[in-house]
This record gives sequence, structure tokens and C-alpha cells, in this order.
Amino acid sequence: MSASPEDPRYSRQVLFRPIGDKGQRRLLDSTVALVGCGALGASLAEQLVRVGVGRLVLVDRDVVEESNLGRQALYTAQDAADGLPKVVALAGHLRAFNPDIDVDPRVSDLNASTVREHLSGADLVLDGTDNFDTRYLLNDWCVSENVPWIYGACVASRGLTAVIVPGETPCLRCLFPEPPAAGSAETCDTSGIIAPAATMIASLQVAEALKILTGNGDAVRRTLFSIELWPFRVFEMGGEDPQPRPDCPCCGDRTFAWLDGTERTRALTYCGRDAVQVVPTGAARGFDLDAVETRLSASFACRRNDYVLKVEVPGYVLTVFDDGRALVSGTGDADEARSLYDRYVGS
Repeated sequence: MSASPEDPRYSRQVLFRPIGDKGQRRLLDSTVALVGCGALGASLAEQLVRVGVGRLVLVDRDVVEESNLGRQALYTAQDAADGLPKVVALAGHLRAFNPDIDVDPRVSDLNASTVREHLSGADLVLDGTDNFDTRYLLNDWCVSENVPWIYGACVASRGLTAVIVPGETPCLRCLFPEPPAAGSAETCDTSGIIAPAATMIASLQVAEALKILTGNGDAVRRTLFSIELWPFRVFEMGGEDPQPRPDCPCCGDRTFAWLDGTERTRALTYCGRDAVQVVPTGAARGFDLDAVETRLSASFACRRNDYVLKVEVPGYVLTVFDDGRALVSGTGDADEARSLYDRYVGS
């Protein structure tokens, strides 16, 4: 059965006049790329599939862990026990309640060398990430390709979101010209997070996505919106009609430092846990996960599924992906993580 606006699951949404039958058809014909499938991304994915986005591309580099289950929608204890990649687990759950939607999971790190592969063809990009490197890369690619995207971030009991329509609204670098200095921004590690903060920001993002995808772009909120749940406060920043900055290095000067790869780091710490992802240079080319398993299983406890190899080494756990990336758990120090990668996986 193919997706149709007449599907009963969309009946109440079609009755909403700004969407109607025409808007629902546009939704079903649309492609959305969602980057990041943690607390924010999982909630985004669920809502996008329920409203009837025709094709959803999921991009995430991580696996489900037990610590995710208190705040990340849809994931189960079995997903964590199996060590499934988040996009694989999420795709299965999404298909269970709407099998007519094309859900395309991509177990991958989004970086300058993979961004075109994963985002090309998207009508809209949604941010479910937890790091500034990836957000600035999304901004570069979307501005360069004239694709709208919706920024979202949350920590503790608050969150931020902004709709970025290239050429019409300020881009991310108009709002935040440079990323915060290392260690200066709050993270889930230092301040924690409550689930309602993520679901609130996700709902605001999906509301704006609906406006764009159904042809109601004139109703899009153009300001940077901030919400604090504890105590409750809301803020809008940017004035009544914010415009792109003429001196913006990205949308003004058309300089794409993250897309060019000149601003990319090799190791990224993870929000909410003591772990670092290491991305070796030219990771996917010639990487042989079977060979790594054979070598390491002779000395260390290893667990393998179709997607990842988990290796327990003294004091740490390495989760090695088939594209050469590794998640090093047990340290938040990027240099130490790189050293462990080089020692056990190979440089």
C-alpha cells in the first residue's frame, strides 16, 4: 500500500485548513534529511513519520545504550542489549507504525566528505545533533545548495531553535559567527537534560517543517526562539524581521570553511557521556572490520553484530564501525581517544 492523503491516519491533519489535502500531498512527496538520532532526533523522527513525510533519511554515527532510554523516544532495552546503531533501531520502530513511509537509515558520521552523499535530494534538513562542528557543516552545505534547514539544540531544561532559509533569514553564522570555545558551552555531561526539553524543541522544529513542506513558508517563524522550562520562560531574538548579515562569512561572503573541511576536528566528544568518536583520515577506504576483529579477539573480549565490533580493552570500550570510525568509551579526552584508537585499531 502506498502512502495517500486519504489514509485515515492523516484525516485530522487534513482537516486543518492551512494543510488540507493539497498540503498533505506535498508532505507525502517530500524528502527530509534528519541528522542526529538522540533525544532530539528520535522525537523529530517519530513526529515526521506520523505527519506523513514521504521519505525520511536518518543519519547518525552512534549506537543505542541503556543510558539513552530515559530520554530518547522509541528505543528499547533490547536495542541497547543488541548494541544496534540508532538509525537501524529507529527505522524499525518507525516502520512499525507507518510502513508506507520510506525510511532510509544511514549508519555514518556526517562530515565534509559524506555530507553531499547523505543530504543531496533533501527538500529540508533537520538538526538533531549534539555538536557545533556538525551544525556549522549543515549550515555550510544548506546555504551552498539553497536548502532550508531547522536548527535545534537543548540542554538541561532549555532549548533553542531557528529556521534557516538561505537568502531569506539569517544563517547559523549570522546568529553565531563562531562556535563557542572548547569547554565553554554547557553539555549534557555538565548540566544534564530532561526529556521534555528535547520533545518541546522537536515539536517546534516539526511545526516549522510542516509550514515549509506544505507550502506555507510565509508563516515560518524567522526569529531565534529560546525556551526555558524550569522556571518557564520564552524568548525571541532578532527583532520583527531579521535579515541575513551582509558581512556573514557564510551566506554573505560564500566562504564554507566546514564544508571545505578546513574547520573539521578528527575527534568529537559525545554529549551526555564519557566518550569520544575518532574518525581516521580516509576512514572507509580499505578498512577491514573482519581483520580488526580477528586480531583483537585473540587478546580481548569482543562482541560483533552486523554493524559494529565492540572491544573491551583495559579501562575502556571501543565500538568500531565498518567505515573505520570508533567510539572510545571511558574517556572524554580527545588526545587519549586518538592514542587508544591508534594502539588498538591502527592509525
